[in-house]
Amino acid sequence: MLRLPQCTVSGPPEQMGGSYGAQLREPIRGFVAQRLAAASVYLRERGISDRDAFLALGRACLAALEAWDRDAWLEHLATAEGAGIDAGELYTVGNMTDIRDILTLPGPTPADREGCSAVLLPPGSTAAGEVIAAQTWDLNPTDLEFVVAVQRRPSAGPRTWSITCAGCPSLIGINEHGLAVGTTNIKTRGSRVGVPYLSLLHRAIRCADVAEAGAVFEQAPRAAAHTYWAADFRGAKQWECTASSFVSRELDGQPIVQTNHCQVAAHQRSEGEPASPSSKARLAKLTALVSSGAQDVATLRAAFADRSDGIDSINRYAEDGQGTATDACIVALPAERAMWACRGSADRGEWVRLGFE
Repeated sequence: MLRLPQCTVSGPPEQMGGSYGAQLREPIRGFVAQRLAAASVYLRERGISDRDAFLALGRACLAALEAWDRDAWLEHLATAEGAGIDAGELYTVGNMTDIRDILTLPGPTPADREGCSAVLLPPGSTAAGEVIAAQTWDLNPTDLEFVVAVQRRPSAGPRTWSITCAGCPSLIGINEHGLAVGTTNIKTRGSRVGVPYLSLLHRAIRCADVAEAGAVFEQAPRAAAHTYWAADFRGAKQWECTASSFVSRELDGQPIVQTNHCQVAAHQRSEGEPASPSSKARLAKLTALVSSGAQDVATLRAAFADRSDGIDSINRYAEDGQGTATDACIVALPAERAMWACRGSADRGEWVRLGFE
């Protein structure tokens, strides 16, 4: 079974970043190298040979972060320094999906290479009668080597656990208030220099509740399209965002399920590509799985391990040859202020409980 590496950092932003970079120095450097290689291939497939333009856009987005969330900017610079890596390169490759969309959309992109399947469950759909939020994170198969769990114990603000790639900000996770956050990738035209998705999530995970996190997603100068979700013990909400607009859905009596295509009609008209067979199949299968019977950690782990649709399954293997794989999974339990997480697919990773006692 794949083990999920863990590291803990504490103190003010610069101290946390420096410790993060130093503890994971070699994995961070390896991650940057493989992501730069992957980005070069992606861009060449679209007739773009100028990698410098890609990096310049990333640096412009890093400058936008400084103005929007200076603490996160300071933490990032210290992380890069601790790892002995260029801060602009680290930020660009960590937020690769957003930066590449600024450069390549509205050109054609292979939709099957994207992943992630997320579900928000109301109390009436769960065995414990509490909100549950869960998702897979699917992207480059080569990212799997660099997936880590990071516990932050800041001098000011809530403690957090997040799953991400070495050297990157928070991707999916939970804080000590029981607020959990996550995302799935979508593509629409209109991407621009702004604050990329990982920085939105890194700011949102420091919030007190869903309402505060929602203000982050709604008001940020977003760089590109993503869906975001936030859940606490009171409820949950999902946002389908382009760079310039958003539509939110409040969790009511029915589960909210999201994969990698727009469900908002106005956004569908500006999608950079049609919904892929994989995204549509995963949406249908996960909706069916969570709509039958009371759900808990075990049933969601089983849903995320489902391979019944072959290469279009929720559980995505590198050997499927689709250019993507499930790199991590989480099941968040806001009422318990904890989440279960694994590196890799739900049936190949060792699940661990990460929380706050």
